[in-house]
Amino acid sequence: MAGNVTSLFRSTAAHSPSMAALARESDGAGPVDFCIPCNPYFPTPQMFEAMASRLRDIITYYPSGADTITAELCGLLRLPPQCVAMGNGSTELITWIDHLLVRESLAVPVPTFGRWTDQPMETGKRVDMFPLQESSGFALDLAQYAEFIRARGTRVAVICNPNNPDGGYQHKQTLVQFMDAMADLDLVVIDESFLEFADAEAEPSVVQEAMLRPNVIVLRSLGKNFGLHGIRFGYLVANPALAGKVRAMLPKWNLNSFAEHVVFMLRDHGTEYARSLLQVRRDRLEMSSQLSSLPGLTVYPSQGNFLFVRLPVGAEGTVVRDRLLTEHRVLVRECGNKIGSSSRFLRLVVRPQSDVHRLVSGLEQVLYGTRRGAAGPEQTTGTGYSSGTAAVDRLVGETNGAGTPMPMPMPAVPQQIPQQVPPYHPQPIPQQPAPQPIAAPAAQAVPQPLPQPAAFPPATGPTPPGVPARGGLTAAQVRGTNGLEAAPATGWPGPQNWPNAAGMGQTG
Repeated sequence: MAGNVTSLFRSTAAHSPSMAALARESDGAGPVDFCIPCNPYFPTPQMFEAMASRLRDIITYYPSGADTITAELCGLLRLPPQCVAMGNGSTELITWIDHLLVRESLAVPVPTFGRWTDQPMETGKRVDMFPLQESSGFALDLAQYAEFIRARGTRVAVICNPNNPDGGYQHKQTLVQFMDAMADLDLVVIDESFLEFADAEAEPSVVQEAMLRPNVIVLRSLGKNFGLHGIRFGYLVANPALAGKVRAMLPKWNLNSFAEHVVFMLRDHGTEYARSLLQVRRDRLEMSSQLSSLPGLTVYPSQGNFLFVRLPVGAEGTVVRDRLLTEHRVLVRECGNKIGSSSRFLRLVVRPQSDVHRLVSGLEQVLYGTRRGAAGPEQTTGTGYSSGTAAVDRLVGETNGAGTPMPMPMPAVPQQIPQQVPPYHPQPIPQQPAPQPIAAPAAQAVPQPLPQPAAFPPATGPTPPGVPARGGLTAAQVRGTNGLEAAPATGWPGPQNWPNAAGMGQTG
């Protein structure tokens, strides 16, 4: 594999070669995967055995229509089917959101998930990128982001919560206030693809609030949470009119038989799923402490199932990536081709401790030699940036050519907000100091909730029952009257084994 590593990464339009491609270049067994952010504890071995026993039927016959699969998922989530659209992975839903709902411009903080920048540019939209600052730990200041959107006149705003690749988190209260302040935009998208791994709040999701607002979509992932990236399934939650507009464009059989089989298995495995999320959170804490013990390595706080790390001065991410793969059979995500990042950063997926020991040992040898601090990190000029998309490459070519943060004017005074929209005037958020390596936790340390942000006033309540949302349904109708299924305060059934919208319910 050694001679083909660089060509494998250069020859793919994605950020990394697929596990199938890596396996073909080796002895048939792929490396330890710290690249793809997948739940390593779910499905359980017993669930995989059950799927294997049904393999012939699953791949032989057509699946049910998407409406049938969506109805089963909504019964599990306690969501009205009218407010949900299921897609063949979140990327399919992002594509339809762009085609149907993004008219001219979209704002997104960077670095973030690449499809939120690449997809709209591929269709000729203006993408206003709000740079997250390394000096503040890549934390998103929503007040500054709102000013940026007003100054640019952007019509669509995107927030990933937690953000990919840094795992930065926004409290639910602040997001609701932001959604209300942006009520005049064409669309606000809250991408919650990794929210199930968060433990900062008991109920962090804004799905309930999204259903009551005319211009908000919440995107959720299933493949990441359920450890099944290969099946390609996810869903969005929105006001019935918005969800219906996307759902009407999806093919009848856009969900495959594996997706159907898994969705119908889930009701009986809520306890195992909740336990898997709890274990990922524990592993994240331990993995953070182990990585932060490496000299010169900075680990940023994360609420996702991954950690964003900055390599020591002089280390080149592509060299570290290639040596970890060829010498230690460990695959990591080097972030030099993420707009707003550089090759000094890696995103490392949270994995079991036995795998983390292998990663840390490999990093020690690659960065320092056979012992810590024995030698300086290897340096190189790295490889050129290529996203596989000409528009993105031209944009990055106008910077320093390595995907580093892009210079963007930050006006001191935002443009006048239309009178019919309540102005967004939160109190200033205290500046956070530059992140320091995370200290090792105590032996019995458990995750503690993050403090509630005191800088924002209490969020406004949900839309009153008599106020109709776009499409003619009132808030009361969406909540469950007039024939729609009830939607309780949490996204998952509390009385049963399934956890709530953030996986914070029963663990059996």
